[in-house]
Amino acid sequence: MPSKATHNKCRVPAEWEPHSATWLAWPYGNESFADRIPSIEYIYLRIISVLCRNERIRLIVRPQQRKEVQEKIVSAQIDLSQIDLLEADYADVWARDWGPTFVSENGKIAFVKWIYNAYGNKFPELVKDNAVVDQLPLLRDIERLDSNIVMEGGAIEVNGTGTVLTTEETLLNKNRNAELTREQIEQKIHSCIGTKKMIWLKRGLLNDHTDGHIDEIARFVSADTIIYAWADTGVNHDIMSENLEILKNATDSLHSPFKLIPLPLPSMQYGNGESAPVSYCNFYIGNGVVLVPQFDHPNDSQAREILADTFPGREIIGIDSTDLIYGGGGIHCITQQEPVVDL
Repeated sequence: MPSKATHNKCRVPAEWEPHSATWLAWPYGNESFADRIPSIEYIYLRIISVLCRNERIRLIVRPQQRKEVQEKIVSAQIDLSQIDLLEADYADVWARDWGPTFVSENGKIAFVKWIYNAYGNKFPELVKDNAVVDQLPLLRDIERLDSNIVMEGGAIEVNGTGTVLTTEETLLNKNRNAELTREQIEQKIHSCIGTKKMIWLKRGLLNDHTDGHIDEIARFVSADTIIYAWADTGVNHDIMSENLEILKNATDSLHSPFKLIPLPLPSMQYGNGESAPVSYCNFYIGNGVVLVPQFDHPNDSQAREILADTFPGREIIGIDSTDLIYGGGGIHCITQQEPVVDL
């Protein structure tokens, strides 16, 4: 269908609302994961096997890998009938960032196309992922809403009732939209996804190459509740303390304060000793489940318990993410929900 730059009666359903499908892109090559690809493939098969019980999987693959990926899915005893293999040329797996952000427009499914510049042109080899959505025939059958703004899907978090969370470190960074003011950026996002109120946190995790994506530090778990990353000590303590003060004073689009739930941060170092940007906030809410990153850290079980209390109707499933983080992201970064909107 033809692209539009403006629209009305648009809403991004919250992630906990029913999904039609989850989108992923199959990992390959040495770009992000080097010799960890076998482990990353195992993680993908684990995620797919869990999610496909209750929703379809839209799995983007390179044409030359289609048969190989199909065989691996079958070997893992996963129901192939629940999976749509979508062929495209792509560089990396961060489907939430360069892929479609699905919205409900006038009661029908549509998607917002952000301009993706590989995190402020830090990674020129990834810029081609800006064109992945143009290659997918499945997306040509639904309304496309061009944003005309440089952004990644992981930079925003919505509660489904008009409020959006983001960080200044990402959206006010001059490597995205240097010509736009804060007010202009805010208005463009509201116009694209139908929100009314934006809460600006300051910074994200140390060493986050995305320039502080929100989905590592604060997430809506209901329309009136935010779960936030917290560290009593360590390299991220001051950053999280600054953000917490903002959250304490934040209100939704109806001027009501939020309930706040702390989620302890894990810690992990890369092989070179650098602190990795690890967080349990990078969980993914599927139909009937919540997939929670795990890092072989003492806080792993506590994070699962907190999320079990937060999502009592969903199964909490830990996903080992100690190799996945070497690519710079996590479970939420590689997934993108396609909501049910034609109800």
